Amino acid sequence: MASLLARSNRLLLRPSEIPNCYLSFFRLISSDHDSSDVSPPPSSPPSQSLVKSICSLVCHTYLRQTHVALLSPHRVNLDLDASSLTHEQAITVVASLASEAGSMVALCFFHWSLGFEKFRHFMRLYLVTADSLIANGNLEKAHEVMRCMLRNFSEIGRLHEAVGMVMDMQNQGLPPSAVTMNCVLEMAVDSGLIEYAENVFDEMCVRGVCPDSTSFKLMVIGCFRGGKIQEADRWLNGMIQRGFVPDNATCTLVISGLCENGLVNRAIWYFRKMVDLGLKPNLINFTALIDGLCKKGSIKQGFEMLEEMVGVGWKPNVYTHTALIDGLCKRGWTERAFRLFLKLVRSDCYKPNVHTYTSMIGGYCKEDKLNRAEMLFSRMKEQGLFPNVNTYTTLIDGHCKAGNFDRAYELMSLMGGEGFSPNIYTYNAVVDSLCKKSRASEAYELLNKAFSCGLEADGVTYTILIQEQCKQSDIKQALAFFCRMNKTGFEADMRLNNILIAAFCRQKQMKESEKLFEYVVSLGLVPTKETYTSMISGYCKEGDTDLALKYFHNMKRHGCVPDSFTYGSLISGLCKKSMVDEACKLYEAMIDKGLSPSEVTRVTLAYEYCKRNDSANAMMLLEPLDKKLWIRTVRTLVRKLCSEKKVGAAALFYQKLLEKDCSSPDRVTLAAFTTACSESGKNHLVTDLTERVSRGVG
Repeated sequence: MASLLARSNRLLLRPSEIPNCYLSFFRLISSDHDSSDVSPPPSSPPSQSLVKSICSLVCHTYLRQTHVALLSPHRVNLDLDASSLTHEQAITVVASLASEAGSMVALCFFHWSLGFEKFRHFMRLYLVTADSLIANGNLEKAHEVMRCMLRNFSEIGRLHEAVGMVMDMQNQGLPPSAVTMNCVLEMAVDSGLIEYAENVFDEMCVRGVCPDSTSFKLMVIGCFRGGKIQEADRWLNGMIQRGFVPDNATCTLVISGLCENGLVNRAIWYFRKMVDLGLKPNLINFTALIDGLCKKGSIKQGFEMLEEMVGVGWKPNVYTHTALIDGLCKRGWTERAFRLFLKLVRSDCYKPNVHTYTSMIGGYCKEDKLNRAEMLFSRMKEQGLFPNVNTYTTLIDGHCKAGNFDRAYELMSLMGGEGFSPNIYTYNAVVDSLCKKSRASEAYELLNKAFSCGLEADGVTYTILIQEQCKQSDIKQALAFFCRMNKTGFEADMRLNNILIAAFCRQKQMKESEKLFEYVVSLGLVPTKETYTSMISGYCKEGDTDLALKYFHNMKRHGCVPDSFTYGSLISGLCKKSMVDEACKLYEAMIDKGLSPSEVTRVTLAYEYCKRNDSANAMMLLEPLDKKLWIRTVRTLVRKLCSEKKVGAAALFYQKLLEKDCSSPDRVTLAAFTTACSESGKNHLVTDLTERVSRGVG
């Protein structure tokens, strides 16, 4: 029978407008409701009769609701008990309606049936509906049915099965479309199936579907959500190369994702590129970039971006100001942050929110200005703002760092009274400070209290515990915590591995430290300057300067630049092996790089020259120092020479010291020199210098 609906019309035909050739069908299917119109039909099986009644009901309901556009299928409310309808009857109704009444009427019943659990995940319903629509030539609506199937089956973890059916529909005359394939990508991304999404993307190209802007956008979003920053960068770059312009929401996601991973410059590059392609950045885009710059510490660039934002017509809101205030506070520029804070307070448009106050409180706590932090804490309550857990934790951390544990405990009790419970970050702040104040037993007791409240240790908790055990030289217990941490699912970062490597090195367990070093590299973590310095120092303590030099030269592989501590450790190790010439070359290289040697490094190298009876080179080594540093270094050198009974060299340097510092000789150095001369039977050296010292003092 011809379709009941004229497909060319965008609105439903009213009953008075229905051509005569179509009226016979409505009279036929309405016979169950109005027997006076026609004679009763011949008897039929109960199932067929039910199907016919439902078809009639759907058609009548559909006609009554003529105000809905054809392109937006009606979700009809049928006076029908879905539990009395079997799966087979449902698909028969759909097929019958599509064949006799048209695609739109069939879709009405289809969407109604999806409102019930028994039909929502019945795959044949989707396939029969799509087949019926394909038979009617309505491919667009068939794709709509397939997308419904994808969404509903993705909810119950059967996305792969649904995708397979979508692909098979090509054999039924439904070629894949970009919209449907993008729906597959969306479902895969929402389910965290990034690799599967990449395979689907490739399959699109194989099946002749050209990926569009949405396809690339979904891949970018999925990679950022999954923390695959390099992959996200690749997809985003491919998107831009094809001339696709990300929307503002994607732009914000890109900026935030890159900035959170320390790739602020890359975020700025993409921002500029998107603008060049035609994106008009909004307030949220600018604020995300300002926040990323401020978190990086690039405050000047943050304010420059603010000026650019204002220049294109956007006014900063409270979130923009909060990002700037937070950045200023983290740089220690609290007073400047407070001026910006006051600007918000006096604003008629925006007022500081909880995050703004928390940033300011954190800034004052960092500067140990706890009275001002407490003032702001009280002020925000007066303004009707309720401190959140982060606010409390920030203030508690400030008091703990200052050693005010009584106030910290008081604030933790106050949290409970106001309906908040300290979280693991709160406990970490207190436990860390207790350990640093040598109150480890109290810290462990507090942690047990946290665990009894249902909290679980996180990566920071384990780091604090491992660091404390390493400080107490209990490597065995530190490793026990380390293993428990890994079993719990927390991955140790490079900082924690550095703590363990340094502990092994201090105890001269270099085989263990080397194994851990190699294990860390195999995991893809990048050793830092601190890692290499610990390894170099450890090998030098063992007297293995060859391996120490090997690690020193390997630093470049991981982009590490040695600092004064690295050079100092190696110079000290070389001096212990009497490799003074090599040590001197390193010392000169260190000076050339603009690094300032520590007093220990200067004294160590000068002492080695003196051991070789080469006081002249020792003098030359110290000559470039300014007067203050020279005096301090020579005093230390004299005392070291005296302790090693190198009285002759000590006398030479002590004489030079008196020439530069005759107005205020150091009594400790004089006492050390006098004692050494007396014990060495060289009292005449003391006699020669006593008169000059007395004149200097007198």
